[in-house]
Amino acid sequence: MSHVIWDRFCSDFNVAETCVPLFATDRDGNVLHRLIGKNQRPVLMRSPEMDELILSTTDRLIEDWEQRTHRYDGMIYLMGWKQSGRFVPLYVGKTETFGLTENLSANIRNLHRDRSKFARWGDNYAYHIGDLSACVLPGHPEHKKLTKYREWAQCLFEDGTRLRQPVYFWACAWDPSYSGLWEEFGPTSLAALEYLLIAVAHNISPRLLNREGRPRNIRSTVAAVVPS
Repeated sequence: MSHVIWDRFCSDFNVAETCVPLFATDRDGNVLHRLIGKNQRPVLMRSPEMDELILSTTDRLIEDWEQRTHRYDGMIYLMGWKQSGRFVPLYVGKTETFGLTENLSANIRNLHRDRSKFARWGDNYAYHIGDLSACVLPGHPEHKKLTKYREWAQCLFEDGTRLRQPVYFWACAWDPSYSGLWEEFGPTSLAALEYLLIAVAHNISPRLLNREGRPRNIRSTVAAVVPS
């Protein structure tokens, strides 16, 4: 049942067809890197396609916020592999439009000029690219090599910065009037969608990297919410 639910969601939102490479790589599958900041620390490079997808998606969120139409909750995103035409999830996440107040979240503000946060995929520490870079590239303090991103590195890379297989990224500005995983559930908020996607993805992907958002008993939770 979990495979059916996941594949239907991916089909409804054209995930496998519209996802883009997450990283910029050379011909051998090694992820490229660049130097940033005063200390010239190395960080992994996102692909131009990934940068453009985040910018175009967050531009929609910012326009929605500026016009006060409040159509979107934020951005849902997936990281994964493609196998036999299917999108296999490795990580599910979200970036909300609002911060802790009703102000625009710093995670999506000024992204065309500042890539430090970049909708949770920024180059700074405490963001996905920055923390993953600390685990696979030299020149980072040992205390920045977090267990969570050591697990990411072991999953994604097989030798240094060479990918085990191409890694893809998908994102969508999420309208809470959308039906998320199934029509029977009805309109689904961004927060609920992330939680449910993690639960279903855990059932179909043994390499899922999400740590937050998992219920203590994934299987019983999925069974409780999946319509028979």
